[in-house]
Amino acid sequence: MLDKFDYAEPVCPLCDGKEFYYPDADAPLGRIPVGRILQKVDSFFDKNDYAEAGRLLRYWKQEAVDLKDKSGELAIESELVGFYRKQKDKENGLNSVNRALELVNELNQNELASGATVYINCATAYKEFNMPSEAMPLYNKAEQIYNKVLQKDDARFGGLYNNMAITLADLGNLEGAQKAYFKALDVMKKAKNGENECAITYINLAHMYDSFNMKDKIDECMKKALELLKSENLEHNGYYAFVIEKCAPSFKYFGDNETCEQLIKEAESIYARA
Repeated sequence: MLDKFDYAEPVCPLCDGKEFYYPDADAPLGRIPVGRILQKVDSFFDKNDYAEAGRLLRYWKQEAVDLKDKSGELAIESELVGFYRKQKDKENGLNSVNRALELVNELNQNELASGATVYINCATAYKEFNMPSEAMPLYNKAEQIYNKVLQKDDARFGGLYNNMAITLADLGNLEGAQKAYFKALDVMKKAKNGENECAITYINLAHMYDSFNMKDKIDECMKKALELLKSENLEHNGYYAFVIEKCAPSFKYFGDNETCEQLIKEAESIYARA
């Protein structure tokens, strides 16, 4: 029996005609401009304008869905995971986590560095939403992928180990958490602007030692964190403002009100100039 494809002329002289006669129902109808979208979102974060960042992300997520652009949808969904985590919006955050994990599998990214990054993002959301047991399998999966596809000094390992450490500490695994923090420091001290991440790591260590009643180690960690945040090498951009704003309460918690106030003022100044 003859098929229409056997005798009809291809519509496009550069293709064999199959795309026209047997269209893929799931093929994207178009692509969203992910790079430009994320650049605009970052500009809102630099101004501390989370309302506009969220609005923009939700708009382009729907555009990606309407266009059947799953790779674009995954990029935006992963950003939404982080957005809702920062907003402490558990319901929407978990919905974004579930969809992001579905898309990683659908797009066969579960053995790629890009997929591992999504796993880390989702695991960090689980941790923020007090679900450390759900977070650890994703961190472990991300570590397995990174070990296969990245160089050992890749800065992405720093973020992975820092987040793993926090979760291990929440689960009561002091030895595992301490080991992960030191791995994070080894990686991040070699990275550009790595002082930000190293400072965060030392502050996290201080809180961990506090929770395990190891008070003698706290002052040294906070001193090292402050030295790093005052490094002349750091760019005083929106991300730096975000970091010092988040670090400031820890200095107050450990009795250094003056540093806390200084960091908050500096963050406000950076946001105002953005």
